[in-house]
Amino acid sequence: MVDLKGQYNEIKDTVNPAIQEVIENTAFINGPKVHDFQKKLENYLDVKHVIPCANGTDALQIAMMGLGLKPGDEVITADFTFAATVEVIALLQLTPVLVDVNPNDFNINIEAIKNAITPKTKAIVPVHLFGQCANMEAIMEIAQAHDLFVIEDNAQAIGANYTFKDGRKVKAGTIGNVGATSFFPSKNLGCYGDGGAIFTNDDELAHTIRGVVNHGMYERYHHDVVGVNSRLDSIQAAVLDAKLPLLDAYNARRIEAANKYDAAFKDIDCIEIPFRYGDVDNHVFHQYTLKVKGVDRDALVKHLNEKEIPCGVYYPIPLHKQKAYLDERYVESNFEVTNQLVKEVISLPMHTELDNEQINYITTTITNFIDG
Repeated sequence: MVDLKGQYNEIKDTVNPAIQEVIENTAFINGPKVHDFQKKLENYLDVKHVIPCANGTDALQIAMMGLGLKPGDEVITADFTFAATVEVIALLQLTPVLVDVNPNDFNINIEAIKNAITPKTKAIVPVHLFGQCANMEAIMEIAQAHDLFVIEDNAQAIGANYTFKDGRKVKAGTIGNVGATSFFPSKNLGCYGDGGAIFTNDDELAHTIRGVVNHGMYERYHHDVVGVNSRLDSIQAAVLDAKLPLLDAYNARRIEAANKYDAAFKDIDCIEIPFRYGDVDNHVFHQYTLKVKGVDRDALVKHLNEKEIPCGVYYPIPLHKQKAYLDERYVESNFEVTNQLVKEVISLPMHTELDNEQINYITTTITNFIDG
């Protein structure tokens, strides 16, 4: 699904010395490389504050802690996403409220958000799934009307641009009150271990979060807020610092690969290629996800595996049906889209090193399977 070795071979002359510098300086925690990367990411995103942390799940949890959400507060998020989004809500003893998604872009449905709001609702967590931005303009309008926080789960869409109706472009993750991302190795901007970051333009919130990530300390041994131990280590920052200048080029390669996939599948009736809003930079293709209709999706997965083509089903079980998150309040008719998507979606290899030969082999294998 990813070719990290191929990507590394392209950048090893930059990455290796950066890692070696950290080792020689022995500034492994909050060293200069962390601060350098933080400043560069702030400039790239055009956001006032980037607070690095240990991973993307921590980033979501810390964002919610920084906002001061209290046990019992309701947080609305999408049913069709990875469990990290909902597990941090539950860990903080908040109340997750799962809602359905759109059938075309897989992102959280605006009307479903509106229908889920109650007096206990305090926040919305849109997930920019598979690399495409959710409808942030509509989400921000809802949040402002109901005095709600917006926490963007930007783990899959770093570098994507959201275009407002007036033509203004803003980086994904910087629109809500706070954004969270992951630097897991397979992400569009990935390190060589775990890593994450929180983004905000709110000075006070940024100050709180900086304490939360470091045991609640602003001054050593003075614990002003309840905190956690979640810091980006300097070796991972060195890797990210080397990759960040290449992020736009990496995303452009993904979009180019997606265009080639699209061209191969566009005339096949039983395959629905990924929907894209407007400008191509709204979708940075963390995953290239098809919907197959009238085709045995699981048999297709088996066939691809036999042909040594990796593929993924993200996600096979809706969150509202997961044992950990069962809730008697949920009504199946409210999850019609998600319940259908889990039967139809399949994600193909998507990374910066995909070449024409690989794409041709993948697409031909799928076409031949469908043709029987």
